[in-house]
Amino acid sequence: MEHHDLLSGFIRLHILHHAVEGELYGKWMIDELGRHGYSLSPGTLYPMLRRLETRGYLVSRLERDGQTVRKFYRATPAGAKALSIARNKAKELFGEIVPRRPSKRARRSR
Repeated sequence: MEHHDLLSGFIRLHILHHAVEGELYGKWMIDELGRHGYSLSPGTLYPMLRRLETRGYLVSRLERDGQTVRKFYRATPAGAKALSIARNKAKELFGEIVPRRPSKRARRSR
């Protein structure tokens, strides 16, 4: 992934966002990130999920369906708190880096 060092933080926040909303599993998360323009391989995503779990942001459980075993992740209270803090920081940052459109009144007075 191009610019991996900058975008990986967004990916982790995206994961936490969905893990706060409910359980997720790796393949679903790869597809979801793909819908947002990120192209991740399992070799990138699964270590990221494990690190988030090791750091206490996620917790996982295994579910067997016949021969298939799927690992589901959800956010811990620490993960939900971290996401809340990150949302506030993101709002502040985006307020600086995303240009604001002038109001219609300001555009007409030019």
